Amino acid sequence: MKTFSATPADIDKKWILIDAEGVVLGRLASIVAMRLRGKHKASFTPNMDMGDNVIVINADKIQMTGKKRDENFYWHTGHPGGIKSRTKQQILEGAHPERVVTQAVKRMLPGNRLARKQMTNLRVYAGAEHPHEAQAPEVLDVASMNKKNTRS
Repeated sequence: MKTFSATPADIDKKWILIDAEGVVLGRLASIVAMRLRGKHKASFTPNMDMGDNVIVINADKIQMTGKKRDENFYWHTGHPGGIKSRTKQQILEGAHPERVVTQAVKRMLPGNRLARKQMTNLRVYAGAEHPHEAQAPEVLDVASMNKKNTRS
């Protein structure tokens, strides 16, 4: 018996729609990262982009446990003394609340070229509308997978 290794001809990509309203951020990000990598498939091959295209809507209605809304995201401008930070609450209330979900998913993927390619298969929208109706995405109900996935 030989080990199966997928080729580009074997890859079957689907479109998945996830509603993030009321879902805990870390649990959502881990499910999305797994779907982006393709680890939910029996034919998973670590060096191929096996994952599905994932659409996340209502990213501005994400929930967090504890005091995580007060934690900072840090980045550096590249200039001396250029470290900057913003709390997750400030980002969610700002112009681009989808960046919280995007950053959480990005940090759950490995830091390599393949992960950067897989991140292009993620689309995150703050509201309930998205322009991908033509792809006929399957709805994945993350909230009903586990009672701990939601927070009221």
